[in-house]
Amino acid sequence: MTVTPLASFMPPAWLVNAHLQSIVPSLRLRRPLLLRRARQLMACADTQVVDCGDGVRLLGHYSSRTAAGREPARDLVILLHGWEGSADSMYVLSLGSYLFDLGCDIFRLNFRDHGPSHHLNEEIFHSCRLDEVVGAVGAIQRAMPNRRLTIAGFSLGGNFALRVAARAPAAGIKLERAIGICPVLRPHTTMDVLEQGPFIYHQYFISKWKQSLRLKQQIFPQRYDFSPILAQRSIKEMTRIMVEQYSEFPTLDAYLSGYAIIGDRLAQLAVPSHILLSLDDPIIPARDLPDVARSAELQIEAIPHGGHCGFMESFVRESWADRQVARYMGLKSQPSA
Repeated sequence: MTVTPLASFMPPAWLVNAHLQSIVPSLRLRRPLLLRRARQLMACADTQVVDCGDGVRLLGHYSSRTAAGREPARDLVILLHGWEGSADSMYVLSLGSYLFDLGCDIFRLNFRDHGPSHHLNEEIFHSCRLDEVVGAVGAIQRAMPNRRLTIAGFSLGGNFALRVAARAPAAGIKLERAIGICPVLRPHTTMDVLEQGPFIYHQYFISKWKQSLRLKQQIFPQRYDFSPILAQRSIKEMTRIMVEQYSEFPTLDAYLSGYAIIGDRLAQLAVPSHILLSLDDPIIPARDLPDVARSAELQIEAIPHGGHCGFMESFVRESWADRQVARYMGLKSQPSA
């Protein structure tokens, strides 16, 4: 494992603050500008339900170069969003449109119960449901076998991408590389940050999660009564009840440990993999980096600034992280106009 501090990203003075870097990318004011950039990606997107095995289905959107009237792609990139995000999250659309314009096919995959997919599976989402994401990646590769496959994700999606990479050889999946942008490292730490940190992050995630649970309950009223969870004001307490009542894990600690990528989790990586994160990330503290297992296939780049999944240099263009992902893939980056 190599840890490489880079100085090539330096946001403008008004965007240096880590909280601005974390919040600005998701501002609603940016969506019309981003959708203009992503119009071809969106226009040719084919919505698909992926059979992941064991009766699990996940929803995704496949944008191919040929559907847009362009030359066939050599690279297929599966993009994974963060917790309570979706395949239409702005950071996903930004990276997806940027890579699409550089010649890649893009598959934007929703996790269970994210995006408009709550009806597809009766069991609820939790962050240890790795088997179904591995199953989805395998199914996508079998449907498009002649592509170099990269998987990239943000935050929890970055955590999943790296765990998929660790499982890929045993699952018969041939990955070119895996990329985690600000991935969740130690869930215990992130949980504490969300509980004790700035109110805006706690309120954002708790509001989004409760909205998701209400929708799930509405679709499966005979199965779910989430009243005890919805009555809570603590993410940790909500998670504890979810784990004890609706998961196979005996304790909250066991559940959080189940999707950590510290310790030996990535020690056997056989796929070239990258972790890109900022040292000022207010949600994923960089202090957990030393506890990530060393692997010859893992490169970690720690950037002084960038917030959580930010790396913004401008209100309108792609992020620096988008261009860095293209560099990892060996693509010739082209700055936006």
